[in-house]
Amino acid sequence: MNNLLSFFVKHSAWFVFMVYMILSLVLLFRDNPYQQSVYLTSANAVSATTYEALSTVTSYFHLKDINEDLQERNALLEMELVRLRSQVKDLQVQIPDSMRESWPQRFNFVMARVISNSIAQPHNYITINKGSNQGVRPQMGVVDQNGVVGVVNVVGRNASRVISLLNTDMKLSCKLKNNEYFGSLIWDGRSPEYAVLGDLPKHITFNKGDTVITSGYSALFPEGLIVGVVEGSDKGADASFASLRVKLTTNFSQLSAVRVITNNMSDELHQLERADADSVALANKDRKP
Repeated sequence: MNNLLSFFVKHSAWFVFMVYMILSLVLLFRDNPYQQSVYLTSANAVSATTYEALSTVTSYFHLKDINEDLQERNALLEMELVRLRSQVKDLQVQIPDSMRESWPQRFNFVMARVISNSIAQPHNYITINKGSNQGVRPQMGVVDQNGVVGVVNVVGRNASRVISLLNTDMKLSCKLKNNEYFGSLIWDGRSPEYAVLGDLPKHITFNKGDTVITSGYSALFPEGLIVGVVEGSDKGADASFASLRVKLTTNFSQLSAVRVITNNMSDELHQLERADADSVALANKDRKP
């Protein structure tokens, strides 16, 4: 306390000066219109600059929320596009009106965030922050705003592991958008930017820049999701089929927000596949002597 009093006594002249300075400024700006207008103009300019700086800082910290909202809106638009394409195909094959009106919305999505990712191994995996509590199950496709990411294979309560498209064990049914030829897309373990679309007919014609999309021949992905663009032919070991080198549209080194695709008809499709497998097994058993 004594030190504080000593400080005020030692610098009393400065404190008195500051008091008189403040009083003089108050009297100057209060009683003189010109000085008052100058003060208000300057104060408004300083306030505007301060508020602008605060707004910039606040906006920066809200970029994550804004980005997640945009991702969700994009996902809604993509799912709506998939649904409309399905309806167009239904109309083309002349499905009866009664069935068309009750046709279910087959695909939906769950937003998720990548919390772990690898791209440098032969077998790469991705971990996301959504699990069974959020409706994620094994054998669900995963995409981001640029293209296909992978397939869910292990699910926890609040996290899941995804087999990355950059995994040599991963195969994805794809086709060329311009001519409908389809094959299997695999990663050759080299660059994380490229994959190979194989098992194509030998006589296939293509152009550099042709779009590669999902074929829709599985319950994992709807038809028409972009995967990449053709860079050129790839000299595969199998001379019976053609192979194309594809530049992937997904940037796996910068994965952040992803979407897990849910298929409302997956259980029904899996039941049909199991029934077909059981029928084949039974037929083979009956043929044995």
